[in-house]
Amino acid sequence: MIGRMSNPQLPENLSVEELEQLLYRKKHALRRQRLQRLKAEGRVVDVAGLPAPNARPPALPRPQAAPSGALRQYQLQFEDEPEPTPEIAHNDGTRKRGNGRTFLNRLLFLVEVGAVVGLVLVLFNLWGTQRDLNQELAQVQQSQAVALSLPTPTAAPLIDLVVLPTGHRFVDGRSPEPVESGDIPAHLLPAMQAYKPPPLPTPGPEQARIIEIPGIGVNAPIVPGVYDWEQLKRGVGHHTGSALPGQAGNMVLAAHNDIYGEIFRDLDKLSPGDEFTISTGARSYTYVVTKIEIVEPTEVEVMQATAHASATLISCYPYRINTQRIVVFADLKTNNPAS
Repeated sequence: MIGRMSNPQLPENLSVEELEQLLYRKKHALRRQRLQRLKAEGRVVDVAGLPAPNARPPALPRPQAAPSGALRQYQLQFEDEPEPTPEIAHNDGTRKRGNGRTFLNRLLFLVEVGAVVGLVLVLFNLWGTQRDLNQELAQVQQSQAVALSLPTPTAAPLIDLVVLPTGHRFVDGRSPEPVESGDIPAHLLPAMQAYKPPPLPTPGPEQARIIEIPGIGVNAPIVPGVYDWEQLKRGVGHHTGSALPGQAGNMVLAAHNDIYGEIFRDLDKLSPGDEFTISTGARSYTYVVTKIEIVEPTEVEVMQATAHASATLISCYPYRINTQRIVVFADLKTNNPAS
C-alpha cells in the first residue's frame, strides 16, 4: 500500500473519473492524428462554410474537478505531443503502393473468375461425355439383349396376330394349299412363314375331347392345336392357350369345311339358340349359340378372351372358296349337369 501511494503517476493510482478523462483525451489525440494523415494524403478537404475539426478535445458533459497529481501529468503529456508532419514523399509512395495493390487485386479477381468459368466448362463437358457413353452403352446392351433373348412363353401362338386358322384354297381343283397370299397381307407373310407351332400339351382330365353339334350332325374328336395341319386331319382343333371347357374365358375351336372330313362345313346352318356339347374326361358342358358372323381372315380379335365361359367355332367360308371365315359365338349354358 505504501509503495503504491508513493508513486502517484501509476495508472492504478487514478480514480475512475480520472481514468475516463485520460482515455477520452487519448482517443481525441489519436483521432486528430488520423485526420491530419488523411488530409496529407488528400483524402480530407476543407469545405467553405464548415468549421475545421476542433484541435482540442471538448469538455466532458459533466463538471470535473481540477486534475491533480498523475492526471495533470498525463494531460500535459497529450497536449504537448507534437503533431506529425506529413511527408509528401511517403504519401506518394503509399499512393503508388495502393495503386499497385489495386491492380493486383483486380488481376486476382479476373483469375478467380476465369477459374470458375473453366470449372463450369469442364463439368459441362463431363456431363455431355457421360450422356454419350450412357447412350452408346444402352444401344449395346439392347442389341445384346435382342441377340440373347428367347421367345417369351405365351399361351397364344404368334400366328394369332396374323390370320385366323383353317385357311386354305384349292389349286386347279387339286390338293389345297395351307399358305396363300390371298388370306394374309403381304407385309405379314414373313411372320406367317417363320411361324412354328408350339409343342402340344399333354391332354389332362379337363381337356376337351369330343364336340357334338346335333343341329348339323357333328360328332368329332377334339385335338390340341389349330394351326397344325396334321392335327386338324384328326379332328377339331382346340386353340392352345384358350379356355378349357366350362371355365371362364373363350374356348376357340377350329376345323376344315371342305377337306379332312368337312367337319365344320355346315356351320352356316346354325342359328342363335342352337346348342352343342363339349365333353372332357370328367363331364360334359353345353353351349348355346348367340350369333354367327362372316369375317375377314385377319380379324383375329374374335379369338380374344372373355370374362365369362364362352366358345368360338371357326372355319373357312364359303365352301371350296375359303376367302373369308365363318365364326360361331356361343356361351356356356347355366346349370350344366355332370355326365
